[in-house]
Parts: sequence; C-alpha cells; structure tokens
Amino acid sequence: KLNQIRTLRTGIEWIIGISDDTQPYKHFLSAFVSSWSLSGSEQFALRYADGPQLYITEQSRGDIKNGTILRLAISPARAARQLLERIQSHGIDARLEALKELAKLSADPTFAAEFINMEGIGTLARLVESGTHFGEMLAFTLTAFLELMDHGIVSWDLISLSFIKQIAGYVNQPMVDVSILQRSLAILESMVLNSHSLYHRVAQEITVGQLIGHLQVSNQEIQTYAIALINALFLKAPEDRRQEMASSLAQKHLRSIILNHVIRGNRPIKAEMAHQLYVLQVLTFNLLEERMMTKMDPNDQAQRDIIFELRRIAFDGENDPTGTEKRKAMYTKDYKMLGFTNHVNPAMDFTQTPPGMLALDNMLYLAKVHQDTYIRIVLENSSREDKHECPFGRCAIELTRMLCEILQVGELPNEGCNDYHPMFFTHDRAWEEFFCVCIQLLNKTWKEMRATAEDFNKVMQVVREQITRALAMKPSSIDQLKTKLRGLNYSEILRLRQSERMSQDDFQSPPIIELRERIQPEILELIKQQRLNRLCEGSCFRKLGNRRRQEKFWFCRLSLNHKVLHYGDLDESPQGEVPFELLSDKIPVSDIKSVVTGKDCPHMKEKSALKQNKEVLELAFSVLYDPDETLNFVAPNKYEYCIWTDGLCALLGREMGSDLTRSDLDTLISMEMKLRLLDLENITIPEAPPPVPKEPSSYNFTYNYS
Repeated sequence: KLNQIRTLRTGIEWIIGISDDTQPYKHFLSAFVSSWSLSGSEQFALRYADGPQLYITEQSRGDIKNGTILRLAISPARAARQLLERIQSHGIDARLEALKELAKLSADPTFAAEFINMEGIGTLARLVESGTHFGEMLAFTLTAFLELMDHGIVSWDLISLSFIKQIAGYVNQPMVDVSILQRSLAILESMVLNSHSLYHRVAQEITVGQLIGHLQVSNQEIQTYAIALINALFLKAPEDRRQEMASSLAQKHLRSIILNHVIRGNRPIKAEMAHQLYVLQVLTFNLLEERMMTKMDPNDQAQRDIIFELRRIAFDGENDPTGTEKRKAMYTKDYKMLGFTNHVNPAMDFTQTPPGMLALDNMLYLAKVHQDTYIRIVLENSSREDKHECPFGRCAIELTRMLCEILQVGELPNEGCNDYHPMFFTHDRAWEEFFCVCIQLLNKTWKEMRATAEDFNKVMQVVREQITRALAMKPSSIDQLKTKLRGLNYSEILRLRQSERMSQDDFQSPPIIELRERIQPEILELIKQQRLNRLCEGSCFRKLGNRRRQEKFWFCRLSLNHKVLHYGDLDESPQGEVPFELLSDKIPVSDIKSVVTGKDCPHMKEKSALKQNKEVLELAFSVLYDPDETLNFVAPNKYEYCIWTDGLCALLGREMGSDLTRSDLDTLISMEMKLRLLDLENITIPEAPPPVPKEPSSYNFTYNYS
C-alpha cells in the first residue's frame, strides 16, 4: 500500500509538472527521475507508450493529449550508443534484435539525430557494402537506413559508389526477398530524386529494361516501387536521355506489360499505384512540351514544306506529278479551304505558343496515317456554304491547345493526383491518335450545332465538355473512347446541361422563390444530420509527412451523443468500423474554438507553395481547441474534406459552406419542389398572388350565433 500511495503521489506530481510550461522540460524530468531515487536524469527520457512511441522533447511536450500514457525509457543518446554497439557485435541473434529495434526507432527524429551524430549511417552503409547480411537482417538494415536518411539530416551526396552498386545488385538479382527488393527500390528512388550526381550513378547501374521484370510480378507493392523508380529516372534525366527513355517506354512490349500486368492484372488498383501511373502519363506527355513551345519560322523552308504536304495530300493526289505546278496560282485559295487564318502565309498561324509546332505535327499525322479521314474532313467543309464551313486549320490549332490543357502537357505532376487514363498505355502514338479522334468529334459537333464562324468559341466549349466527360469515364482503349464520344453528341450535352442546372430557369417566379425559402431550412437540417451521422461513423486519415513506404494512419469519429471527438493511431488503413475502445484520445466538442482550412491550418503554414503541394493544401483542415491545442487533418479526398468541415461547422452551430453542401442543397430542394409542384404541371403559376376580392355589400349570409 505504501508503494501504491508513493506511485500515486509521484504520478500526480508528474501530471502537474508536465503541464507546467513555466518549467523547462529538463528540470521537470530531473525532478521526476530523482523522485524515484534514480541518478543521472540525462540518461533517461519519456516516450509515448503507444503508437510510434516517439520521445518527448521540449518542443513536443505541448503535443501531449489528455489520457496519453507515457513511460520512462533510456535517453535517445544512450539508446543510440547501445544499439550502435549491438549492431557491431559478433552474435547474430543479438545483432538481428538490435537492427529490428533500430528500424523501429529510426522514425523518431530525436533518436535519428543522436544516431547520425555517432556516425551510425556510415556503419549501416558499411554493413550493406560488406555483403555479409542477408534475409531479415539485411531488410531491417535497409529499413533503418532509409528512415534515417528521410529526416534530411545527412546529404544523399555522401553515399559511396560501392553502396549504390550493392543496392542496385539487389534490384537486378532474379531471386531476392520481397522486403529487401522494396527497400532497395525505395532507396534508389530517393537517391535519384535528392541528388543530381547520384542520378548519373544510379542510371549507370539501373535501366528501364532491367525494371520491366518487376512489373510482371503479382505483388502490387513491388510494381509501385518499380514504376516510381522509372518515374524518378525519367524526371531527372537530361533532355537527350529523356527522349531515349521515352522510346523505351513507347515500345509495345513495355506498354503491354504495364497494361496487362499492372492496370488490368491488379484489382483494385491502390491509390499509390494510380498516382505513379498518373505521374508516368504526365511525364510521357511532357515530352511534347518542346514542340508545343517551339514557334514556326515562316522563313524555314523545311517547315513550310510540311504545310505544302498538307495541301498536296488534300487536293493534288498521290499520282499527279504535275499537280503542284498546275495549282501554284491557287495556293491561297487552297489554304483558305484548309481553314488557315492567314491564307497567304499559313506558317504565321503556328507562331503562337502553345501549341506551336505541336499542332502542325498533329495535322501531318492525321493527313498521313488517316489520309481518308483527313481528305473527307477538308473536302466536306470546302463544299459547304462559307458561313457554315468548319475551318480545319484553325480548329486543329485550338484543339491541340485545349488537349494540352486537359492533359497538363508541360506541367509538373500534382502530388496525390490519381487521374491516369488506361487508354494512353494501349498505343505507341497515343497522343496523335487521341488528337485524330477529337478532331473528328469537333467536325461532327460543328455540323450538329450548324455553327458559323461566330460560333467557333461555343463549339470549342462543347467539345471540351464532351472530351472531359468521356475521359472521366476512364475508357480502356481508343476504340472505347470513340464509343463514349458517340454517346455524348450535342443533343446529349444539352440534355446533361439542362439536367445539371436542375431546371433553375423554372424556379425564378416570386411564388416559387418563396416556396424555396420555406423548404430550405428543412433540407439544411437533413444535410446537417447526414453530416453528423457520417462523423459518427468516422474516417481514416493519412499522417502528413510520412513517406508512402511507411504509411501511418489515424482514425477519428464523433461520439453518438455528439459531445466528444475520439481519435487514435492505427497500424494500417481499417476495412470496417473502428470501435471507440481503440481510439485512446478524445476532445470534448465544448472545448473546440474553431475550424480552420487551407493556408490557415498550423500544419500548412510552413508548407511550400509548389504545385505538388496544392492538392494537400486544398484537403487540409484543423480543429482549434482549449487550451491553444490543434488537431490537424488532411482528408483523403475532396468528398471527405467537405463531409468533415461541414460536420464540424454544424457541431459548432455555424454555417456549412462547402461545395458539397451547396450541391446537395440544390439537388434536394429541386427534388422536393418538383414533388410538391407535381399536380401543377402545365399550369402557369402567376407572378403575383390573386387580388383580394371586394368586401360584400352585406354580411347577412353569416350565421347569427345569438
């Protein structure tokens, strides 16, 4: 009992001390260690008992939540020293256990700094270079090495050539342990992305051809790491080398492997794999940037010959050697029929960038590979009335510019974006074929709209909508894209637009507006209840800052009485509902001060403004609660972001202002109003209420109750 009382008393003193910000953490720790009759407080430290078990520091003491369990442990410096001695011991079992513990502790920045200061990374590198470690021992060594390097304390440029060769050797071995292969691919990717000099060394050891074998395995993790390394090599390659890599990627063999073993061979495709395929797609299209930003030189005869070739294919025929001479005087007329803006010197049409010379490349591909289609489009338009003629040249140039915008040609991949299109992996000239399909769509839509020159911009807007809607359906091939586009003719686009406007034009009369205002509070309450129910179900969030190779997750859900937010760390993404018992931390809703989003979030203020962080910034929000604490979120997608920000605002009695709420409100109000007005179909609703009738001359018709 005396021991229990002593423990309780010491625990109370500890709680009071750790929450007292006026005392330095070291002073508190020294007093706490002394209370247990231990000497040398510098030999001890506090760590979280659950989750990643990170060390508590002066900077992180404020992150300790109510109810968190801590434990007394040896200090980071002491732990680093002991592990460094143990991994150099002669006993295999002792070394394996030390490496296993090191792989776990290396994620802690405090421990990592101490271990690195003791030349720990050099020791691990020498163990790898020796080639004496295999199996689990090597896997834990590589895991610890990558975790330590990820902290950014040591430059990747210090890595030796022998270490690179050893890691590359594991990737090139036909039979190697999966965990070792994963770590090796990840290390090589980090080398390429973080050091220009190491890129050249890695590129000498690893080629795209050597990575093809890793795309044919059934393990999607290995496939993801292999494509990530291909993307890294592609991204950092110089221009001449990038073209060579593009040729390798365009080969039918590699495309078939990606299509059959990666895209179609794994169901479902995980988010990280989808992201890497998206990155590969963007990087491949970025090879078009040079042509897109190259202006045509009107005085360059070779470039002008391409325009002559377009004219010849359209009007002269293949077997007419004298045709060109005969038609010289008619060149201006021909160029007008081809739809160029400048009839005298059409080369001037290609001096704007984008699309620059890329538009001319697309036109030439259509004329040579799909010659019948090209001739039909040109001659069909030249036989129409002038006012209904679809200018092929101008359309091709503007269409190329539009496709560059839709497919982000010349832009860096966005972090977290998974918008890849399987059909671009089915053809070695996918870009050109895509253009050919779209130019035929444009010509067809022009006819359906009976457009004139004044309608050019309207037609382009409709075509953009047709293309984006078709791409959103993720067609698996060029032929399937054609099928999707056939179903999205101009009439269908008009129908979809009308449906999406939710007949707003029919709801502008004062009686309808008044009815809408009466219905809106009921619908808002319905949306509010749905948001709160979703918060009670809970959601899983990814911890910001963790690499995809060691993804960490945490779960948050609202109590059923809407009074407490429960949250806690998870080892992996949950497949179902997470019980409250597994969520050790909680925040009373009454303590919440406000909800902030985007750049106002504490965990976003130090993030860079680069494009790759834009996606993360748009999904970030934070809960501010007493006393000056924050709970930081990064939603997995826009839908979850809207659900949680709406739900938290509803809890605080504030307006739900997300795009999802506006969309749901419009949809539900429109449905409710249509139901209520169903009996008034084809009946004109007056703009003003009917006039009040005049008073009767007498009220003799009323009943006399007396």
